[in-house]
Amino acid sequence: MKVWGSLSETTSETLTGLTKRYALVVSAGDLILLDGKWYVTHSGLVGLARRKRCAGIHVKPARAFCDPSALRWAFEATVYTSRTCRGFSGYGDADPSNVSPLVHGAEMRVAETRAVNRALRKAYGIGICSVEEIGSFAEPALSSRESKKLPPQPANGKNGNYSGPKVRDRLCQLIRQHQLDASLVKSYAVAFCGTKTLREASREQVEAFVTHLADWAAKDRNALLCQLNSYPGTKEGAA
Repeated sequence: MKVWGSLSETTSETLTGLTKRYALVVSAGDLILLDGKWYVTHSGLVGLARRKRCAGIHVKPARAFCDPSALRWAFEATVYTSRTCRGFSGYGDADPSNVSPLVHGAEMRVAETRAVNRALRKAYGIGICSVEEIGSFAEPALSSRESKKLPPQPANGKNGNYSGPKVRDRLCQLIRQHQLDASLVKSYAVAFCGTKTLREASREQVEAFVTHLADWAAKDRNALLCQLNSYPGTKEGAA
């Protein structure tokens, strides 16, 4: 596929099986490829449930595992595939440690979505994980040893701040959400900012690029892909 380049035989076979059996559509955002593995999305699962004439979904908080003061939430979801179905249940949890900084404050909604996704996957036999369950945009905390290797971040926002957590996270989210080629996005960002490398761009320039990219991707993704394909890729990721 043009977006991901050459796919391995196993990856291609998995995609073929998923699209044929469940009518999941990549271009509709039903599936996302991350690190060589396919993940189904919440919208893909809900669409599948609609096509299969799901009789209903019941969601309730798992109160024993909730701690509102710590922004820790857990839900149980039960999917009924028919009026006579006894239900397929799944649990989902979320707290600040396992969600992206972009959705801090929305842990309750994330937990609910994860619970629904797990229940839907059980009900319809989806063997691959959903992207919302893994917290795909969350980043693991650095160990103390790794953190010592990092240089102190400048306070004036002028030196390489394109990689600051909020800007970088939002850019990574856009790339994954709209299934863009990270290397092409980086090349486009360099041209947009008018610098030789992305690290030379100011934080303000990169923030403007991210806003521009998000707006274009939402309005006309196909046109954006044509624009990206006009740039040479790089070996480095966009963030």
